[in-house]
Amino acid sequence: MTEHFLNDEPLPDWTVSPASPLDQLPTYVFATLDAMKARVRERGVDLIDLGMGSPDMPIPSPIVEAMVAGVRNPENHRYPNFSGKQRYREAIANWFSRRFNVALDVNREIQPVIGTKSGLANLSFAYSEPGSITLVPSLHYPVHARASLLVGGQVYLVDAPKAQGYLPDLDSIPKAVLEKARLLFTNYPNNPSTATADLAFFDKLVHYCRKHNLVAVSDLAYSEIGFDGYRSPSIFEVPGAKDVAVEFHSFSKTFNMAGCRMGFAVGNAQVIATLHKMKTNVDYGTVPAFQDACSVALDNAESLVPPIVAAYQARRDVLVKGFQSLGWPVVSPKATFYLWLPVPNGFDADAWCRYLIEEAGVVVTPGSAFGDAGKQHFRVSLVSPVETLQAAIARLQQQGIRYEANQYEPAHL
Repeated sequence: MTEHFLNDEPLPDWTVSPASPLDQLPTYVFATLDAMKARVRERGVDLIDLGMGSPDMPIPSPIVEAMVAGVRNPENHRYPNFSGKQRYREAIANWFSRRFNVALDVNREIQPVIGTKSGLANLSFAYSEPGSITLVPSLHYPVHARASLLVGGQVYLVDAPKAQGYLPDLDSIPKAVLEKARLLFTNYPNNPSTATADLAFFDKLVHYCRKHNLVAVSDLAYSEIGFDGYRSPSIFEVPGAKDVAVEFHSFSKTFNMAGCRMGFAVGNAQVIATLHKMKTNVDYGTVPAFQDACSVALDNAESLVPPIVAAYQARRDVLVKGFQSLGWPVVSPKATFYLWLPVPNGFDADAWCRYLIEEAGVVVTPGSAFGDAGKQHFRVSLVSPVETLQAAIARLQQQGIRYEANQYEPAHL
């Protein structure tokens, strides 16, 4: 029996509050969806999950073999270097040169990260503080905005209207905001809208950031997922981009390595050094065996990536045709592995996604997860085999779900 050497007075309730910025953030959308899915599954419903953008295809065999060999190598069993192995950084530089015709300084312009989400957050932490402002398009991947908020910074949402291809309207940013801004995030090909940006946009972005003393942060996680011959550009194909920019790349989408949490940042040496300093204080290097595997992945990207992209393109075509048959105005996306669709009249995104789960057992992501600019859209992920995607469309057809004005009554909300 444990004895407490205290008096007999009752103890107060134990409460320790989190920091107010964290406490004020909404629950991450996929945590909310998980809870909703669990409730529906308890009723015996077999869900088709097209929500989270988690690649379902296996990692290509040569990468797995390199990973296994790396795990068996005793030299990989120690703490990893913050900067990554020389062999890994050289593979990054060589791939970047082949892919974008851009040379990188292996020792000063490359920083491996534990997944791009973590890397983007660390960069935001390094440049944000109370009084600073981070510029983020109104439709955005959540970490682009939330990381700065977590350390007391402010976020200004830059209008990125659909009519302008979801590109941020840089000219609309007030002078008073620019005076306090440090980072400007972009993400093209875009999650969730699938929008793309050309070199003319990146050229304007580079000059804008140079003029206003901003770090241009390009999240290029979907650079290799392009269809019908489309090839995403890098901001560093613009002359002078290294003066102002840093760019993040991911192995999760390109090589189906989401579970490995591997990515890298490249670009301005000063910004890379700042990211490195931040990492040395809050996390560590990436798994050495995974670095070996990623080196093999990049060395063989030209043969490993096309089959993955071809599979996504086939899936895209099935879903585009399927939603068109249900009345949705769908244009085939040039990149990413998503469709971005409007919700029918009578719904907002959250209510529509609940309706699809309850009525059809199909899970999609509400566009509101990516900012208020997305609250009348939903995102569908191409992360299941063609047969599963066809089954999802069939379920919608069976339930009479179509994109038609005023078909759905408020009782469904």
